[in-house]
Amino acid sequence: MSTSALPREPRQPAWFLALFALAAAGGAVAYVPLLTVLLPQRIAELQGGEDVAVLAQTTFFGAVVASFANIAAGMLSDRTGTRRGWILAGLLVSSALLVAVGEARSARELVLLVMAWQVGLNLMLAPLMAWAGDCFPDSQKGVLGGTLALSPALGALAGSLVTYGGLVDPAARLWVVAGLVAALVLPALLCGGARARAELMAARGNAVLVDAPEAGHAVRRMWVARFLVQVAEGGMFAFLLFWLRSLSPGFPENAAANIFSLVLVCAVPLSLLLGRWSDRHRRPILPLAGCALLCATGLLAMAVASTLALAIAGYVLFAVSAAIFLSLHASQTLRVLPAPEHRGRDLGFFNLTNTLPAMVMPWLTVLLVPGLGYSALFVLFAVLALVSAALLASFARLPASRTT
Repeated sequence: MSTSALPREPRQPAWFLALFALAAAGGAVAYVPLLTVLLPQRIAELQGGEDVAVLAQTTFFGAVVASFANIAAGMLSDRTGTRRGWILAGLLVSSALLVAVGEARSARELVLLVMAWQVGLNLMLAPLMAWAGDCFPDSQKGVLGGTLALSPALGALAGSLVTYGGLVDPAARLWVVAGLVAALVLPALLCGGARARAELMAARGNAVLVDAPEAGHAVRRMWVARFLVQVAEGGMFAFLLFWLRSLSPGFPENAAANIFSLVLVCAVPLSLLLGRWSDRHRRPILPLAGCALLCATGLLAMAVASTLALAIAGYVLFAVSAAIFLSLHASQTLRVLPAPEHRGRDLGFFNLTNTLPAMVMPWLTVLLVPGLGYSALFVLFAVLALVSAALLASFARLPASRTT
């Protein structure tokens, strides 16, 4: 059957796509400012100075709780057959606990509050992404992924906004973050009733990629491919400034932040263009394989860089490619999951690709950088990205089938 002869899937209107993109961005706003800026500041206030050990402990235990909470929340939304109620509950619980973080009176209390906050946060995030699978047909999953590139960009912008000198009182920053999250998430919940499609929620046993031997193979390849890129992306996010200062001592913090912001801004239109291209040409996996290959290219350029200009150029290529990869992958994952009735649970297992790298990456860095330098770390990351590209290329050229 030719592409033109295929029945046209009922698509969601642009207004709902925009509202969902803002709701997904609200999830990023909920955690990016806290984990990158406000939590380290709160630890410094409690401990009387920077305390890397407390920050590491808080981050590690938070990631562990987030891993289990996301799976459990997804399963709850599957079992009850509803998403919006759980998203709202998670919004309320996570917002209350976010504000409570500012009232912690000891490091131990702070760790416990962040762990509890992760439960509430994932009670919102897990059903939110499963809801996307309930609402958006395969013919829109590319552009859906493109809009998800807004999430890290708005998350970083929110962090800059609440910490901009004199704009927000330090005591009110967590309140402002909670308000921003509510303003971004609630419109989709209030206007998104009856947007779920019955045909997207019905159990199906067929593979979703033409000629793919088994849907399970596609799922495993997608999981491993994302995990490998996330390890590289997480490593660069954590050590970007240190690496740049190894090339140019005294490299300013604001310059590193500006580069990071530039990457996120550039990724949004490029993700939208590639996502729309993948929808129109029905090649959902091909852009992912291409982006993983570009990630490896950027990392190798960074590994051999002897000048600051080449180093920054390599990083921009890597980081833009990784940002596009992660946003498009998030939506295309919905395509390969074989059991819509377990969509929330299965997305919870895919969420491990976000949390496990935070536990793996520090050990890789400790093992490699002191003895071999950052170049060895980047070569390892490049190899991981190449493996990711190879896994995806094995079925990237196969056209997607309609699943309605």
